[in-house]
Amino acid sequence: MSPSVAELLLQRLEQEAPGPGGGGGGLCSLEAAAALGLDHQTLVGAVKSLQALGEVIEAEPRAATRWELSAEGEAAARDGSAEARVFRSVPAQGLPHCELMKLPDAQVGFSKAMANKWVRLEKGAPGGPRVFRAVAEVRDAVQESLRRVQRGEAASLPERDRADLKKRKLLLEVTLKSYWLRKGRAFSTAVARQETELTPEMIATGSWRQRPFKSYNFAALGLPPACGHLHPLLKVRSQFRQIFLEMGFTEMPTNNFVESSFWNFDALFQPQQHPARDQHDTFFLQDPAEAPELPAGYMAKVKKVHSQGGYGSQGYKYEWKAEEARKNLLRTHTTAVSARMLYRLARQEKFAPVKYFSIDRVFRNESLDATHLAEFHQIEGVVADRGLTLGHLMGVLKEFFTKLGITQLRFKPAYNPYTEPSMEVFSYHSGLKKWVEVGNSGVFRPELLLPMGLPEGVSVIAWGLSLERPTMIKYGINNIRELVGHRVNLQMVYDSPLCRLDA
Repeated sequence: MSPSVAELLLQRLEQEAPGPGGGGGGLCSLEAAAALGLDHQTLVGAVKSLQALGEVIEAEPRAATRWELSAEGEAAARDGSAEARVFRSVPAQGLPHCELMKLPDAQVGFSKAMANKWVRLEKGAPGGPRVFRAVAEVRDAVQESLRRVQRGEAASLPERDRADLKKRKLLLEVTLKSYWLRKGRAFSTAVARQETELTPEMIATGSWRQRPFKSYNFAALGLPPACGHLHPLLKVRSQFRQIFLEMGFTEMPTNNFVESSFWNFDALFQPQQHPARDQHDTFFLQDPAEAPELPAGYMAKVKKVHSQGGYGSQGYKYEWKAEEARKNLLRTHTTAVSARMLYRLARQEKFAPVKYFSIDRVFRNESLDATHLAEFHQIEGVVADRGLTLGHLMGVLKEFFTKLGITQLRFKPAYNPYTEPSMEVFSYHSGLKKWVEVGNSGVFRPELLLPMGLPEGVSVIAWGLSLERPTMIKYGINNIRELVGHRVNLQMVYDSPLCRLDA
């Protein structure tokens, strides 16, 4: 087996003559690398490993400065300086200035040759400016200085000459870092590997007594602690928000988790006997149990359209109760916020088209199981303008989901109490190999819009979806396998509360 670099270095250091007082004289790492035929950085790596073994060697860092020729300097030392080459390029009869400037390094060479008065320029010469030699011969002092540097005589050059060559980027000042190596108190030509941990076998056999152990480095930095990260839903929520903003939407205020039944249900033309308003589907508050104020005039119109009909509708034909509308609850959808914003829009003197969106939590009184949670996040988009149709809604949805990265969409007719026509939105999931529902949409009914006071020609298209399910469709299911580290049943993941869809 051939000796390692560390062993070769120790053998080379062993050959060094003793210094004053009987100690080792020492060895320069640069000289050692040259003597061993190694790259200096390779030798430095061996020095570092020997230092880690303890006091096998002593390594004193040193730095030295030396001068070297750059690539341009090498060319000038070989072929002459740029000004000398320009001088040699000018024949006795002269050379047009434009032809001279085509030569390599002509700009610098001509400038230096003119400064040295080696050449002259006749601007009024026939055919244009012409360059002539001003002297018969020249001495290329730059080439001579560069060749002296090549011979290792850079120190004998005047400081001014070195500075000029450095300024012209012909000469480089290089700092060489090396080590002065000496034998340490535990010097040995044999490299013994130090143990880094005490094993049960060492304790059982007692071999730990004869083995060298590496000292602890209490100043060493430990592994950086794991930092906090944004939840995946927060990351995707910001992406959804950016998509809405790019499409020109304005974010609605959604900071009121507590809502009255009026805005959550009645204003949306959802009858008071609807199953969603039962206690087993909705969280009702005990304190405060009722909303203190509701817009009286608007509430009267809502009562009429529910109980008697109007605006082309026969209504639901039941006795609408104000005390039922005043009941406070945790909002079951963010459409309650949309209703408030549309009512505010109707109060303006002149109607102007708007595009609203919201992303926030909603709450349902569900029995917790593998597929249901008591809260989830709902995304909602609302567009109000004159003459909007179902075609506009489908176009907006395609643009919205395309920006999200979901391109395969299908629409299916559906029923919602407050939209007509209504559509469910489906996307093809390549992991599950089937179409899955990602949202619900529709055109708000006149019974919802006209009691607010919006003009008759105004239509409102809207859609809602949960934040969790499109997130899983776009990003999650295949990546969950990597996070968990083993196979995951895709249908089980899809049916989990993370993918809950209750729009």
